[in-house]
Amino acid sequence: MKARHTNQRGFSLTELMIVVAIIGILATIAIPNFLRYQARAKQTEAKSNLVAIHTGEIAYFAENNGYSDDFNAIGFAVTGASQRYYYELGNSNSGTLPAGCTASTLDAVTPTGFTAVAIGNIDGDATCDVWTINEQKVLTNVVNDVSL
Repeated sequence: MKARHTNQRGFSLTELMIVVAIIGILATIAIPNFLRYQARAKQTEAKSNLVAIHTGEIAYFAENNGYSDDFNAIGFAVTGASQRYYYELGNSNSGTLPAGCTASTLDAVTPTGFTAVAIGNIDGDATCDVWTINEQKVLTNVVNDVSL
């Protein structure tokens, strides 16, 4: 008694290879974009911490009629296990300067203004990401580590 299987189902090797090729093409397009968006999301750390420094400086100015170059005086501290940025404000710095990056000369504190700096290397290349914020809350990406 032989059973006939005239109604066989499945995919041919050619059909499977076409599907694999399509997935490969989609991955080739999607992965670089994903990595770029991931790097841009990491820049959010610098932006939010610089805004926190700005908030602390404005509060300090309201109480003392001047700006401070001390992170402790304005109540700023880097928290979290994986910090990607190094922060500078006058004579203060916080965090660890990433390998390949150099300290900035952009930070400054005067009685009437300040500029805080964040330096990081978020994608491991030779370019360091540099952000600044001033007393007027102007956030600037001086050097962009995320290629477009």
